[in-house]
Amino acid sequence: MSPSLQVSASSGSNDQGKVSSVLPMSSGSEGDPQYVVIDERKKRRMISNRESARRSRMRKQQHLDELINKVEQLKKENVEILQRVNATSQVYVNVESENSILRAQMSELSDRLLSLNSVLHVVEEVSGFSMDIPEIPDPLLKPWQLPCPSLPITASSSMFKF
Repeated sequence: MSPSLQVSASSGSNDQGKVSSVLPMSSGSEGDPQYVVIDERKKRRMISNRESARRSRMRKQQHLDELINKVEQLKKENVEILQRVNATSQVYVNVESENSILRAQMSELSDRLLSLNSVLHVVEEVSGFSMDIPEIPDPLLKPWQLPCPSLPITASSSMFKF
């Protein structure tokens, strides 16, 4: 091998921008300054690469931990939302059931009222006395017309319990 002179720019963090010259290459003895400089650079680069890889693994692990926490938080939110939906559905079923009962009662009372009105008409015809029987509007047939317009409609927030 012929001796040669090498000049290289160092890429290490401590000596950026410095140019180091290496003595002429020799037969390859490990005591040469060339090998010492190259070994130090390799060691520094290896240490730097290891530290960079360690930081990268830590960032990945931190990101993974954040994602796992987010998944757990979203699962909890889903369970809470599902519970609220179930509770609201139950309230809806209860209200719908109560409305059905009230509709049936109203229908029955309307039928009774019609029967009583017809009895009163018969009594009126038989007795000859005039009985003034006001008609009560059917809210199902005319929902915009209140059955008793003189009574105020009251509502409160306690009507709706969740």
